[in-house]
Amino acid sequence: MTDNSISIGRDSRPDGGAHALKGPTGAGAPAETRGKTTIADGVVAKIAGMAAREVPGIYNLGAGMARAFGAMRERVPGAGGSVTRGVKVEVGERQAAVDLDVVEYGVSIVAVAGDVRTNVISAVERMTGLEVVEVNIAVDDVHLPDEEEEPGPDEGRVR
Repeated sequence: MTDNSISIGRDSRPDGGAHALKGPTGAGAPAETRGKTTIADGVVAKIAGMAAREVPGIYNLGAGMARAFGAMRERVPGAGGSVTRGVKVEVGERQAAVDLDVVEYGVSIVAVAGDVRTNVISAVERMTGLEVVEVNIAVDDVHLPDEEEEPGPDEGRVR
C-alpha cells in the first residue's frame, strides 16, 4: 500500500502543521490519489494576493507601514515586491480563510469588495481545492487620482 494523503497548511504544531486527507489505496485507486501533495500557507496567500490585485479598482494591498516598507523593498535591485503584502491566511484541513488589507482607487467600495471576494474565492478554490469559508476585507485607504507616488531614487526632483 502507498501513502496517498494530501497535506495542506503549516503552522506551529509539533507535527509540522500538515493535515492528512486519506482516500482509497491500492491498485484500484485513481492515480491522482496515489502520493502526497502539500500546500503551504504561503502558496494560498500568494494566490489570494494575485487574485485581489487583478480586480479593477484595487490600487494596492497592505496597511500604511507595510506599504511603506514594501515601497522601499521594491526599490532595492533584485528584491521585488511581495505578492503577499496585505494578505493573511488561515489554512485548515479542507478550508481556508483570507484577510486582505486593500487600498482602493476612488470607486464603489462595496462593489470592489464583492469583486475581490469573488475573484479570490474562485482562484484559491480552483488552484488548491480548499473551500474558502470567508474573505475579510479591510479598506485602509483610498488613493485619489491627484495623489502622486513619491519619486524613486532614480527620479530627480528637477527636470
